Amino acid sequence: MKNKILVLLIIVFSTHISNAQKLDSNNFHTHRGSLKNSFLKFEKDKKGRVAFLGGSITYNTGWRDSVCNYLQQKFPETEFDFIAAGIPSMGSTPGAFRFERDVLKNGKVDLLFEEAAVNDDTNRRKPEEITRAMEGIVRHAKNENPACDIIFMYFVDSGKMEEYRNKIVPEVIKLHKAVAVHYNISTINLAKEVTDRIDAGEFDWENDFVNLHPSPFGQGVYSYSIIAFLETAWKSGFVDDKIAFVEIPKPIDNAAYDNGTLVEPNLRKKIKGWEMVENWKPKYDVGTRANYTDVPMLVGEYPGKVIKFHFEGNAVGIAVAAGPDAGIIEYSIDNSDWKTQDLFSKWSKKLYLPWYYTLATGLKNKKHTLQIRMAEDRNQESVGNKCVLRYFYYNAKD
Repeated sequence: MKNKILVLLIIVFSTHISNAQKLDSNNFHTHRGSLKNSFLKFEKDKKGRVAFLGGSITYNTGWRDSVCNYLQQKFPETEFDFIAAGIPSMGSTPGAFRFERDVLKNGKVDLLFEEAAVNDDTNRRKPEEITRAMEGIVRHAKNENPACDIIFMYFVDSGKMEEYRNKIVPEVIKLHKAVAVHYNISTINLAKEVTDRIDAGEFDWENDFVNLHPSPFGQGVYSYSIIAFLETAWKSGFVDDKIAFVEIPKPIDNAAYDNGTLVEPNLRKKIKGWEMVENWKPKYDVGTRANYTDVPMLVGEYPGKVIKFHFEGNAVGIAVAAGPDAGIIEYSIDNSDWKTQDLFSKWSKKLYLPWYYTLATGLKNKKHTLQIRMAEDRNQESVGNKCVLRYFYYNAKD
């Protein structure tokens, strides 16, 4: 029933646009290369794996379901494996490091939809980190399957709308576009499309689209545009019926996160100040996220001994549940000077936020040791001094 409602919303929105005779979705699409490989895989092999990687807008029901319905109708004889790899709050950095676990869990992917423009902006990721993560996702997908087709999408938020109205292209979109151009990846600029449609009087933000988490109507706007993009990409078919394998270009940044790996902590012996909690539950009654409660967590609570994580690669970090009692850690790479990282976020008072803290990047691609200990100080807004560690993560050596 839910899928029928979503399809109906697309029809309603499509009719609304047709009657209004205003903007064309194709004006917000940039086709680079082609989607020939995925088309041939779906049409000839009758099998296909499609992954949707992103944050909460990808996680929630809506546009993703409608795109899946469209693909099933477009290729009725094809057996699809749809990978829903959206997790709330996650931008490109988490996407790069959880790619193996969440996107490639069933094998190589034929068509990848990637969106991180909202969370990369709201989470204040640095430009260098965004580039390394976005091209890391592309390279990981292409290394696994050189024939993988990829589409970047830029979803809308109020900040992007304001910038576009001031004739400014949002920085995060510039960064994502640079990666798309380098790897010849097509893009769908839904941030610009929604802004321009609102300014053209087709609908409004507060009552129709509602907010960055779209209403059912807003989901229909997204679905209509994405499906229009696919229709244009595939409308003429392909004379050449051979899969094209394009050589992956050299990276923009040699420190790209192209082989991200998650590792669950495994405390083999007791260490003062740290405890391996096999079925961790939060102390405070605030929001939680899936896979970050009732799971094994390594918890540090007061200044004590050092824990160590040995890895081979060029980047390392920790994924934690940053709640009201999040503390401050001190860390060192290969016995370098100790640095500090405050784990308390602006959302921590209301949510045990799954947060990825990248502690070192651009390292030499060799064996390293990360050391972590709890600091004596804590954030003034925190009610505790804990590190609730779900994963170590690193960019593995090829």
